[in-house]
Amino acid sequence: MKFGFVASCGSTRQILEMAVEAEHAGWDGFFTWDGISVGPYDTYDPWALLGALAVRTRTIMLGAMVFSLPRRKPWEVARQSVTVDRLSGGRLILPVALGAVDDGGYSRVSGEATDVRTRAELLDDALAILDLAWSGEAFSYRGFHHEVQDLVFRPTPVQRPIPVWVVGSWPAPRSMRRAVCRQGIIPTGLGDLATPVGVDELRALVAWVGERRRRTDGPFDVVVEGVLPADDAEARDRVGRLADAGATWWIEPRWDVVHETPQSLLERIRQGPPRIA
Repeated sequence: MKFGFVASCGSTRQILEMAVEAEHAGWDGFFTWDGISVGPYDTYDPWALLGALAVRTRTIMLGAMVFSLPRRKPWEVARQSVTVDRLSGGRLILPVALGAVDDGGYSRVSGEATDVRTRAELLDDALAILDLAWSGEAFSYRGFHHEVQDLVFRPTPVQRPIPVWVVGSWPAPRSMRRAVCRQGIIPTGLGDLATPVGVDELRALVAWVGERRRRTDGPFDVVVEGVLPADDAEARDRVGRLADAGATWWIEPRWDVVHETPQSLLERIRQGPPRIA
């Protein structure tokens, strides 16, 4: 089991400090977030932050929870992702999803698709274009909403491919099929930040994935999000049961705007992740 932490608040300098401290404390991943407006939090461009994090850290994996690809141009994401992957020496993870319609990126601006079907089609287009762009070969593509002709993106990323984690709604077939073709899934429908993920449901999901992936497809991550109990023994027990059920990552976001501050996040980071046998 690997462990990641989400910098839910803080200034740019504070977030950089959190990433450095997370690396020192033994966390495996450090994540910012992608949104237009999330309540009282200051909002920064995740790609600019990831570029800075890439040159301030050495070993920790980096990403954003999660990129809303339907409202981003995939050819721009291709260039941004390769840049951060190169800057970091191959430490970028790309978590992706349809995007939440209530984060301001859809509901408070005009011109964005808000229905689920269109956003799903845009996500599929973006993932296909990223696959082709990262190859370094000339390509053309005609999808649901995007068409490109004779594009070439170079250099190629250090990682071949950059790991893509897709938010998948269990057990929705189309959503799950989209995720199982990539390098990882962030499952929804198994609980929320206040409710522990159901271990039996997680086992069923992992079995479903295992039936549809070949050994030659490479590693596949099952990513669970939540806030662990303060008691270390209880925290180890929870992540241990999830690891036994097939989870490979625990990501800890803390969105409590009343109690969480940059200092409280830093203190939690310095405690380090729980260790399981």
